[in-house]
Amino acid sequence: MLNNLYDTDCVTWNPKGKLLQVDYAMEAVKQGSICVGARNRTHAVLCTLKKSKSELASFQEKIFKVDDHIGMAISGLTADARVICKYMRNECLNHKYVYDSPHPFGRLLNKVAEKSQVKTQRQSKRPYGVGLLVIGNDQDGPHLYETSPSGDLNEYFAYSIGARSQSARTYLENNFERFPQTSLENLILHAVKAVSTSIQDEAELNSKSIEVAVVGVDHPFTILSPQENQAYLTRLPQFKPEEEIIPE
Repeated sequence: MLNNLYDTDCVTWNPKGKLLQVDYAMEAVKQGSICVGARNRTHAVLCTLKKSKSELASFQEKIFKVDDHIGMAISGLTADARVICKYMRNECLNHKYVYDSPHPFGRLLNKVAEKSQVKTQRQSKRPYGVGLLVIGNDQDGPHLYETSPSGDLNEYFAYSIGARSQSARTYLENNFERFPQTSLENLILHAVKAVSTSIQDEAELNSKSIEVAVVGVDHPFTILSPQENQAYLTRLPQFKPEEEIIPE
């Protein structure tokens, strides 16, 4: 009952120093499908697990293309993610129209973080209930960023969000040091392997339930086809990170 006094808007702090509306939005991210991101020196990769409510329904899309050099994976409320994606696409189009060049990746993510954070300062709409893993490429190479409903923005070598993401994060923590030197094919296998560690039923992992996207140097943002996904799933049982040969 006490929480009801503090969760009617997103700018009222409770006695414990928390914004409950933001906590609720963060919980929506934790309950979403898992998303994994990783990068090496030339490419960045996203891998997500798509879910279907029934056999008669299609799998829900989890990866969206923003521009030729930017794409994102979502965990949380899809409707909120589409609002943010539309905003990012408009920003990219406006920048390209005015300056005739791609929108700087880091600056775009700062705009998204500010858009989320301002909802914790003004008594208006609720926070966005979605977390993003965003990959992109610029003159400094590939990047991987994570944003949250609180307005936090962090750059990572590898990261995971969503339900049971801690298992995937543990795998990434144990292997991320080899990522900078690894090949694109092995980087994708690492991402798929990280997703597989968080799945309780192996039957959930198939060419239609996972979605993989790649962006990199001279490589526009591309979402792999189910046939390409199946090729990586076929190689996955034989893939052993500890035996991976890293070029010097």
